[in-house]
Amino acid sequence: MADKIGHSFTINMASPENKKFAKIYDKHIDKIYRFIFLKTGVKEVAEDITSQVFTKGWRKFKLQGCEVKNMSAYLFQIARAEVANHYREKNKFQIISAQAVEIIDDQPNPETTQEIVVNTQDAQSALRELEDGLQDILIWHYVEGMSFKEIGGLLSRPEGTVRVMAHRALKELREKMEE
Repeated sequence: MADKIGHSFTINMASPENKKFAKIYDKHIDKIYRFIFLKTGVKEVAEDITSQVFTKGWRKFKLQGCEVKNMSAYLFQIARAEVANHYREKNKFQIISAQAVEIIDDQPNPETTQEIVVNTQDAQSALRELEDGLQDILIWHYVEGMSFKEIGGLLSRPEGTVRVMAHRALKELREKMEE
């Protein structure tokens, strides 16, 4: 399996079961990593946690004989728990750092890059002030492109409730950024 983000999660490709999980890994690795990176803001931490998520996902996959009902939801649940454990252990709270600018570092114009850095820092600060559940909804919907129905499945809430929560979170985020 390809090492997509620099962490050391590998699977022996010999069995069909392993090939099936490799496809799951390939399908979800970028989304899970991006979610964790946006929550931690540190590349190395995000890589470590992502590796932990897929290791736990693999164990569950093996134990249940490839019968995990919704692997995407399961992996995001593990990711949320691992991020929470990370902050519990480190006793810190951070959503994203200026390192996030690396994602958009292809901008040739220094003035544009500086504007992006300032805007990113403002958004980081405002996002940090939202409660975790609202942060997750905004990241999943607006960054990952997940539908409100999918997010509702992750959170065990009705689609309409998630839609209202996202609307309120956006309103609160706008207010915080205007301050």
